[in-house]
Amino acid sequence: MQSIDQLIEGSLKGEKLSTARLISMVERKNEHAPYILEKIFPHSGEAYYIGVTGPPGAGKSTTVDRLIAQLCKNNYSIGVIAVDPSSPFTGGALLGDRIRMHVKHDKMDVFIRSMSSDRVMGGLSRTTKEASRILDASGKQIVIVETVGVGQSELDIAEATDTVIVILTPESGDSIQIMKAGLMEIADIFVVNKADRPGAEDISLSIKGMLDRSLRKRDWTPPIFLTTASLNKGIDELYEGIWSHSRYLKKNSKLEKRRRAQLKRELRNRIENEFSHILWQDIIEKKNVDNLVQEIWARKIDPQNAARRIVG
Repeated sequence: MQSIDQLIEGSLKGEKLSTARLISMVERKNEHAPYILEKIFPHSGEAYYIGVTGPPGAGKSTTVDRLIAQLCKNNYSIGVIAVDPSSPFTGGALLGDRIRMHVKHDKMDVFIRSMSSDRVMGGLSRTTKEASRILDASGKQIVIVETVGVGQSELDIAEATDTVIVILTPESGDSIQIMKAGLMEIADIFVVNKADRPGAEDISLSIKGMLDRSLRKRDWTPPIFLTTASLNKGIDELYEGIWSHSRYLKKNSKLEKRRRAQLKRELRNRIENEFSHILWQDIIEKKNVDNLVQEIWARKIDPQNAARRIVG
């Protein structure tokens, strides 16, 4: 049985098995997770992070698959973290796509890891950042994080990556739904995939119109690419668009500013979590919480005033 230090050393040398085991430990909040993260952190920070999000069925996995092929042709070492809503035990269409992708790229310098969303503890952003840093420290030059753009996860991905690609389809709905999803605020690049279907130009124009009307001050206007990933159409343009955004971020230290802001928010979240844990433990020890829960259950007091009684 390898020691934790041996696994860390192996991962830093690029060994896939060691890297996989470290990610598993961190994902499951193993007792050694804090030590692992402490040791790998100084070796991270060199990779470029790409986030890919969008509604189910938008063709994200196929698009990522095509991007991997392009990156491999250019001799990049790649890590992929795919947050999958399917059960890791029962499988499902999305997980099946991931397995096929893994087999296809097995002999290339690509590491692909699926995480089931219901196993992500502490929020998508925190878990993906930790796993991403392990891949980064293992020598991956590009780390791709893919997730379904539903709810909080679409916002979390902006806190874990440098370039966010939002993939939509002609069936994704009208522009109001796009705005409600919060995707307008986090997208650095828009992709209208399955562009061979009717309505692709319409949704592209809707996105452009919303960007034009947006009150948000932008130094970077997200480009809109029409692709048909299954046929490898538009992928070259998307690939160049990613590097165009990368160059933009690196100009005038915008990438550094973005990452510093992410670190500041991460630090704040971790401080809040630590304080919350300490405070709750103190309350459990000093207050009769079970009796108070019984009073709430009996409708003698509401939760809001019960909380005020504890902290008052």
